[in-house]
Amino acid sequence: MPEFRPSDEGLDRAREILERERRRLAGVVDGELALTGASSLPGALTGGDVDLHLRVDASAYETTVSALRTLYDVVRPEIWTTTLATFGVEGEDVGIAVTPIGSEHERRFTGAWRRLASKPDLLEQYNHMKRMHQGGDEASSLAAKRSFFDRLYQR
Repeated sequence: MPEFRPSDEGLDRAREILERERRRLAGVVDGELALTGASSLPGALTGGDVDLHLRVDASAYETTVSALRTLYDVVRPEIWTTTLATFGVEGEDVGIAVTPIGSEHERRFTGAWRRLASKPDLLEQYNHMKRMHQGGDEASSLAAKRSFFDRLYQR
């Protein structure tokens, strides 16, 4: 696992990647691509990866996923559902989650990071969780992160 560092150190890079991928998707898919995850939130700890979230109309979800298969690497297909697909940019630590607007996955992505941005105590809890798993195995870190976001979503 990479060393965690403050997201502020890579925010400019993350924004450049967002703009580059918006240009790449222009005219190919109709949706809203946004920076999400720790790299989007000043003060959050990150491993340096960049997470992007593509929100699309529910009626365009399947067509969008098909189009993205030609542009990006398929990532973690075992977690895919009828409302979540994940892709990666070849050769980079950049992930793209695609969700239909209004779906539970879309609400979880947008709502969780909005809450973390507006509640410093929650952001500190997130950073504490990350610190507790620094240098540990990836599976336990992912499980802790999933549990944290499940609790955050249920509040």
